[in-house]
Amino acid sequence: MSDSLLEVKDLEVVFRSSSQLTKAVNGVSFSIKKGETMALVGESGSGKSVTALSILQLLPYPAAQHSGASSIKFKNEEMIGAGEQKLRAIRGNRISMIFQEPMTSLNPLHEIEKQISESINLREQLGAKQARKRCIELLELVGIKDPETRLSAYPHQLSGGQRQRVMIAMALANHPDLLIADEPTTALDVTVQAQILNLLKQLQKKLGMAILLITHDLSIVKKVADKVAVMIDGKIVETNNAINLFAKPKTAYTRKLINSEPTGEPPPISKNARPILEVKDLRVWFPIQKGILKRTVGYIKAVDGVTLSIKEGETLGVVGESGSGKTTLGMAILRLQSSEGDIIYRERPIHKMDYRKLIHLRSEMQVVFQDPFGSLSPRMSMAEIIGEGLWVHHKAHSGTKNVAGIENRIDEAIQEVGLDLSMRNRYPHEFSGGQRQRISIARAIVLRPKLIILDEPTSALDLSVQGQIVELLRTLQKRHKLAFLFVSHDLKVVRAMSHRIIVMNNGLVVEHGATDRIINSPSHPYTKTLMAAAFEHESEHVISEDK
Repeated sequence: MSDSLLEVKDLEVVFRSSSQLTKAVNGVSFSIKKGETMALVGESGSGKSVTALSILQLLPYPAAQHSGASSIKFKNEEMIGAGEQKLRAIRGNRISMIFQEPMTSLNPLHEIEKQISESINLREQLGAKQARKRCIELLELVGIKDPETRLSAYPHQLSGGQRQRVMIAMALANHPDLLIADEPTTALDVTVQAQILNLLKQLQKKLGMAILLITHDLSIVKKVADKVAVMIDGKIVETNNAINLFAKPKTAYTRKLINSEPTGEPPPISKNARPILEVKDLRVWFPIQKGILKRTVGYIKAVDGVTLSIKEGETLGVVGESGSGKTTLGMAILRLQSSEGDIIYRERPIHKMDYRKLIHLRSEMQVVFQDPFGSLSPRMSMAEIIGEGLWVHHKAHSGTKNVAGIENRIDEAIQEVGLDLSMRNRYPHEFSGGQRQRISIARAIVLRPKLIILDEPTSALDLSVQGQIVELLRTLQKRHKLAFLFVSHDLKVVRAMSHRIIVMNNGLVVEHGATDRIINSPSHPYTKTLMAAAFEHESEHVISEDK
């Protein structure tokens, strides 16, 4: 009998299609003891998530099959080939999983209360009042403010970080023996990351829970993992305890991961740069309605009197915790969210424009969304996705009034973002996360805009791909004199991208200034907390590539 809670031996996963076999996981072996935290790290496509899904037997059969002498034992019970009844008793009870993309994992048609209650009822049937009380306790546990008011919310009404917290609450509902956390803090800002990681460690200590952490963020691994396994191309190339792995990595690939971080500075702004955007006293207030008559009893002040400006070729970084109003600010500027206040785009007051007049400016103001997979139509090819805007706006530029001209523009955009033209007829599910984000950027730049709102464009990407996307955005900005409003919780990426930064908290701008000043000499207590959480390991040594 093994003393391991989970033991994976010689795991192989083969994906079968009509024309070929693809080995996604190749001979992976590891074990996790009760109360232990193991991190599985590697770049997109390395096989981390496929390995995790195999543990719960969630891979689609017969498209994905185990081969060879694959074995996955949980408490000495074999999971591969286990019956459906046995798997149902384990899933969500003894083993829970936090998925990477909460927006696609949560049901858009159900309120948060119903979805958490479903998780609770896997283990015990509670009355409506007891279930509601338990839901509130779980939301409080994961740090959601005013949990009672959030119970009736739908997923689209929550920020990315709040949705991730709901996913964590659901996973912890039944006190599992093993928690599989697939990028659990991807959508969270640095201070909330710290809170969630501390929460998981406290629960782990209290419940004796083991954690399998799947992540590309090595700063998280440093904080929480007992041991680390590094994956590439479906294989584990290095396993060690966390301290030794970071101090003396054995492989060049591990050293590359440790040193991967966006660096550099944004391109300089021209002295003659003209203002692209001016926002004055912008407000987005959501009414709180109660009673049968739905009377307004108060407001959620998502954006409360924000003033800012952006010049041609400039990047303004917007940072703050989840729910601080960052994304709402960007959507309000694009007139995709109702607001009050002045929005002046290239000396035109677009806050006064009706829809018909505004539509002619849409091509000049574009957006790249946080979740590339969710924002790309699964039924359209890459070329169709990128070209859709050209057809919608009937661009009057040379060569875009005919099919050949539009196709040429699409090909230019594909090549400009570093993708291969041979991929133009592929669909979103056939691309990696980094490639999908490049498609989103191509869809924006094909219209040759003046202003792009970048809403967490690197949050779902591993560190090496983050660096590539940051470099791509800086190159495009310099080439086309683009103005960026860069919304992000990752302050290291913001530092590499932004000329200036505004810091938001509860809908208010609490501090603004040049990037160097905000990062190195913050004045507001909230900003100081953010910077301390983001750069606490900044002074630690970097592993040399040639060691």
